[in-house]
Amino acid sequence: MTNSIEEISDADLILAWGTNTPDCHPVISYKANKAVLNGANLVVVDPRQTEFAETASEHLQLKPGTDIALLNGMANVIINENLWNKEFVSNRTEDFDVLKETVAKYTPDYVEEITGVPADKIKAVARAYAGAEKATILYTMGITQHAVGTHNVFAVANLSMLCGQIGRESTGVNPLRGQNNVQGACDMGALPNVLTGYQSVADPAVREKFGKAWNCTIPDQAGITVGEMMTAAVHGDISAMYIMGENPILSDADAGHVAKGLENLDFLVVQDIFLTETAQYADVVLPSACFAEKDGTFSNTERRVQRVRKAVEAPGEALADWEVICKLANAMGYQMNYDSPSAVLDEIASVTPSYGGISFERLEEKGIQWPCPTADHSGTQFMHGEKFSRGLGKFHAVEHIPPDEVPDEEYPFVLSTGRRLFHYHTGTMTRKGMLDEHMPADYLEVNCADAQRLGIAEGDKLTVSSRRGSIEIPARIADTVPSGVVFASFHFSETPINQLTNPKLDAISKIPEFKVCAVNVTK
Repeated sequence: MTNSIEEISDADLILAWGTNTPDCHPVISYKANKAVLNGANLVVVDPRQTEFAETASEHLQLKPGTDIALLNGMANVIINENLWNKEFVSNRTEDFDVLKETVAKYTPDYVEEITGVPADKIKAVARAYAGAEKATILYTMGITQHAVGTHNVFAVANLSMLCGQIGRESTGVNPLRGQNNVQGACDMGALPNVLTGYQSVADPAVREKFGKAWNCTIPDQAGITVGEMMTAAVHGDISAMYIMGENPILSDADAGHVAKGLENLDFLVVQDIFLTETAQYADVVLPSACFAEKDGTFSNTERRVQRVRKAVEAPGEALADWEVICKLANAMGYQMNYDSPSAVLDEIASVTPSYGGISFERLEEKGIQWPCPTADHSGTQFMHGEKFSRGLGKFHAVEHIPPDEVPDEEYPFVLSTGRRLFHYHTGTMTRKGMLDEHMPADYLEVNCADAQRLGIAEGDKLTVSSRRGSIEIPARIADTVPSGVVFASFHFSETPINQLTNPKLDAISKIPEFKVCAVNVTK
């Protein structure tokens, strides 16, 4: 997030795009509700008519995979009606003419044909966003999990810069992270092309710095992503894999392909707190301590680094992840002799400018938001206040491209996936007790008109098929989805929806197109 969670409460307009915030980020939804109670406009952009959408002042129910067209359409209105922030665009950005030329054809009427959103609604929301004193954009996987996900994010950034709705309190572009430490994992270099703090492996100075710190040679080539790893395993190009705290058998697109990759490995190690569906493929399972059984830090969605304190002893042979990694490294001949998580964080600070002033000692008082470059720096509440990290903010020319798969005679429905309120990711933790009693199974949301046409009744067992596989799942007849669209979650091993989803990757981020795939639905 460019801004902080607390700032959402003071926004005048919240543009929630591709996010069912109350179900997926309940705490953050409280802040959005507080803003609405204070008089803010809430605009929800979502193909589904969720409860969140029903509470909004405007719901833009676009067709799945048409986000760029809608964003460009809003930019078209703002430019044509002279509503854009001239001072911000002139002083803080570049390539405005490129944006202006690109969005010229995305008139509200043209965008209505692509998205299904009425032209009058597009105009009204564009005017409201441009005219708000403090407008914030919240988004999640509904923006990113597309074959054009990176271009979707570019289009969101274009809109924010066009109206100067960034670099100030209660504004900004705010992706809500889907897991408690996914921000921290990315910060620590759990990406194939960077080291800690997003320092590129292509930079010789970065490689030299880390090489000295770690007494090794840092490769100058980027690695490959999770999806690419699974394909490489299928082809025999990867023979061993070490998976920590991840359950790709349920969470990855085209999960049948993932299973083939894992089965083709010579050796698989899984490190986790439970015997997950993925761990059942492993040659060795390393028992790991959970969050309450270890010391360390989490970096949350607002870039806040927070202390995690050990509350209870880990069971059996379970160890904290850092201890397991150190033991393995030493056994393999590389000396890794940290004596505590505090020592690890000290090393992180020494090689990571954005974490330079963060230590266990400082975190005893409260969490600190990076960038925090020095020990006397208080942290950063919101980013890009005076300038962007690259200097000037760059407008990107992005065009609407249809999803990789569109409905046809054989597969006439669009399947989209997401989360349910009671469960979390692949259910590894939430399906162990009370939450599973509240929601013990999933269902496929089917529009009432489609159900009537196909003779489907509430609770009927359905077969849902894509070009990659089939599953069986009960029907839920509802108006939450428009005609031609169906929806399910990926929490349940009994109904593994990701056996159907499209592994088509975004060319830049390499994230699969989870949100749109063509399926057939039969009783």
